[in-house]
Amino acid sequence: MKQIELPELEVWYKTDFLSPEETDYFYKLFETTVPWRQDPIVIFGKQFMQPRLTAFYSENSLSYGYSSIRMQPHPFTTELKNLKNRVEQCTQMSFNCCLLNFYRDGNDSNGWHSDDEKELGKNPEIASVSLGGERFFHLKHKTDKDLKAKILLENGSLLAMGGQTQHRYKHQIPKSKTHTTPRINLTFRRIFDVL
Repeated sequence: MKQIELPELEVWYKTDFLSPEETDYFYKLFETTVPWRQDPIVIFGKQFMQPRLTAFYSENSLSYGYSSIRMQPHPFTTELKNLKNRVEQCTQMSFNCCLLNFYRDGNDSNGWHSDDEKELGKNPEIASVSLGGERFFHLKHKTDKDLKAKILLENGSLLAMGGQTQHRYKHQIPKSKTHTTPRINLTFRRIFDVL
């Protein structure tokens, strides 16, 4: 995996984590079998429909919350479990849940944010597998505007974040007029019981 070279950033990227045959198989599988949902989110006190579809799977019964959404888990499928094991082997990280995102076209997006919810622990580790269309992934430092990066997330790629990344940086998948092919992304995480 190649590390993205920025201060206070621990992000790695691998282009060919899955073969083209595997990406086709997993994309079709998840597109048709995952119970996708679209939830309202609250941003600056206003409610909007989340501009993408989501689903949440976990190895335990812990729910996951962000942007006023509380997601109850589905049990891991065999295919998700096998993918998780491969991601863990490649990243040397440990996960117990997966938040899936379905970007149906270039209008679907994920605005600037950090994955810093309490249930993700002190220094969250997140690994993202991309299936389908390419989309740009933007990173920017929270206080130094000159520290930023843009990565084209390719079909079958793996992106991993760890260390202080969520404390120091924000990230987004912006809307796109050029990258409009549907994309499914699997974000493996580890959640803890904070109650």
